[in-house]
Amino acid sequence: MVAAADRGCDARNACAVSRRDRRRRAEVQLINAAAEETTMATIAFIGLGNMGGPMAANLVKAGHKVVAFDLVEASRNQAKADGASIADSAAGAVKGADVVVTMLPAGKHVLGVWNEVVPAMTKGALIIDSSTIDVESARQAHALAVKHGVLSVDAPVSGGTGGAKGATLTFMCGGDEKAFAAAKPVLESMGKKIVHCGGAGAGQAAKICNNMILGISMIAVSEAFALGEKLGLSHQALFDVASTSSGQCWSLTTYCPVPGPVPTSPANNDYKPGFASALMVKDLTLAQDAAKAAGAATPLGKHAQEIYQSFDAAGQGGVDFSGIIKHVRSLAGKA
Repeated sequence: MVAAADRGCDARNACAVSRRDRRRRAEVQLINAAAEETTMATIAFIGLGNMGGPMAANLVKAGHKVVAFDLVEASRNQAKADGASIADSAAGAVKGADVVVTMLPAGKHVLGVWNEVVPAMTKGALIIDSSTIDVESARQAHALAVKHGVLSVDAPVSGGTGGAKGATLTFMCGGDEKAFAAAKPVLESMGKKIVHCGGAGAGQAAKICNNMILGISMIAVSEAFALGEKLGLSHQALFDVASTSSGQCWSLTTYCPVPGPVPTSPANNDYKPGFASALMVKDLTLAQDAAKAAGAATPLGKHAQEIYQSFDAAGQGGVDFSGIIKHVRSLAGKA
């Protein structure tokens, strides 16, 4: 009797194990199906400039079907060569798309394009804006998406053209949890770090705060090297000390504004961008506008804006922002 009971227990345990195995296999199949569905998503990409073009190309490489549009013919031709299909308009690009990505110069352009494409999108689809724009415009774009039953994320980037080409961008995301969860697998095809910063507009807020730090720190590093030159320090000596001491920062260790210590920095390539000084002016201006609207005091941010504006006004807007060291040197004796 005991042996029979034991055999019954063994049989029940075996059935339970079998049921668990079947459930696990079913779960794995669902996960694999979901992954395949993500890989085969149809993505519309609008804005194929220095950043958007390589980002769209990386989506193609990741297995997505990309339908692209840009007003510039050369940009459209490059996207086609990279494997994207080309639409005849922004609205045409988004028809039937699971995801739409925009990468545009300013808030007015984003709102103009979103007003055109969002009504043409499938309800429940996702739109991501990776432009760097003002927070208020980002919030207006989100409100438009909500009105038309579309998920939305503001996801500006950090990493420059190198990050766009290498798919190593950092994305700073604003939007609700559902929209962020839908956007994350797409963004992972274009970047290595995806951060959910909060609700609508939070990605833009994080971006302008980050770039205000970047602009200020690059000027500080440039001033230190300009002073070191006057004091007889070699670039390498100052770098070796500051890069391992309290002066250490990204503007020094990754993007050093003098040639030599960091071979990959634009200083070793005649300050070709990279991240152009005109774009730094744009971001610092966005930071100042946001600070004024929020009632925040950012005196160093304001001064950095003024310094970069002077550099831009001198015809250096197309120079990498690390080239600000040339402007800093020129100020010697003028103070």
